[in-house]
Parts: sequence; C-alpha cells; structure tokens
Amino acid sequence: MIVSINELGVVRRNITRADRAAADRLGGFGVATVHEAMGRVGLMQPYMRPIYAGAHVAGTAVTVLLHPGDNWMMHVVAEQIREGDVVVAALTAECTDGFFGDLLATSFRARGARALIIDAGVRDVRDLTAMGFPVWSKAISAKGTVKATLGSVNIPVVCAGALVNPGDVVIADDDGVVVVPAAVAAQAADAAAAREANEAEKRAKLASGELGLDMYKMREPLAKAGLKYID
Repeated sequence: MIVSINELGVVRRNITRADRAAADRLGGFGVATVHEAMGRVGLMQPYMRPIYAGAHVAGTAVTVLLHPGDNWMMHVVAEQIREGDVVVAALTAECTDGFFGDLLATSFRARGARALIIDAGVRDVRDLTAMGFPVWSKAISAKGTVKATLGSVNIPVVCAGALVNPGDVVIADDDGVVVVPAAVAAQAADAAAAREANEAEKRAKLASGELGLDMYKMREPLAKAGLKYID
C-alpha cells in the first residue's frame, strides 16, 4: 500500500472513534447484512478467515501498519487500544509470517481489545482458540518475526482490499470482515435493521411454503427469457 512519508514512523494517540451505541448496534447484525445494507461496499477480501468457527465481533478500529516479517509495531499499537477496539493490521507488502500469538493476545485483551484483523499470518491458534480471542487472518504460520523496522499506528490503511480509517467500525464473523466508516455508522445500523426486518418477513413466507419464484415475481421474466416447462 502507498503511505505518505509524513505517516511513516508515527503513532497518533488521539483518534475519533465511531459512536459506541452505533458500533454495538452494528454488532447485532451479520457481515453479509451490513455489507448489503451499505450498498455492497466495505468488504475485505474473502481470504480473511476466522481462526475458529462461530466468532462474531464488532468494534472500533485501531490501525497498525507493519513491515513484512516484523511485528515490532504490534507491541506499539497495544498501548493505544481502548475498551471495545478491534486492532486492524495492514502490511506494506505481502507476507504470511506469524505476526501474532497468545502472548500478544493476552496483552491486547488486557487493554480491552475485542479482536485482531490482520492481512498476514498468526500462530498459537490452539491457545488463541482456548482463550476465546478472535482473529481473522490471511494465513496461519508458525514462522516468527523480528522487531527491527518502524511502521505506524492509527493512520489510514488498506487491509485486505478495504480502506480502514482509525475509529471506523469493523464487523467480522464466519462470512468475513466488513468496514463501516465512522461517519455513517448510525445510518448503516438503521439500514441493517431495516434489511433484517425485511428478510425476516421473507423467511416467514418461504417457511410457509411460498416459492421464491412467486415472492420475487420471477415467472414472467423467466418466460420472457425463454424458459420452458416440459411435462
């Protein structure tokens, strides 16, 4: 990713986080619902997977920019974590080394972190699972890292194809990771609630035996497209 020279080697201590109530409301919805409600934007690449099934988290982003094979800044970002944050780690170049394990998870949790989203590798997966500390990552790798190169904390980053600004809302579950800009968090929560209500109505109709062909009025356009039924 391209970063301004003025944003290298800096730690921004004071960031504006999204409204907590809006962030918590968004946490009540699935990633797919939020993604669709926002107009199908904000989704990270599908290779970002949870290290264990069933994890679901929402929180405000604290960002960190790392260099390949170097996790020095993971220790720096720990100091900037506040209760309810999700750490979002991006890299300056592709790497799948194991940047994060149970010791850093212990530190992050003590500071109030809800999860880690990292466009790289993690390790100690069994311990992280036992701790119940959720991580979404690009890879799992036992390969360790060094501590030698300065990155940055709380700058805009691109993580797995999605732009993340410090303070944005991050929602993650088994379907992936979606980012909601802080400025539209409340609006996105309202839209997600409306979409979920609409889906509940459709679900009830489908459960009663009504077909999607009829509910979505598909028969006429299918006929126009040339679909024929043969008995």
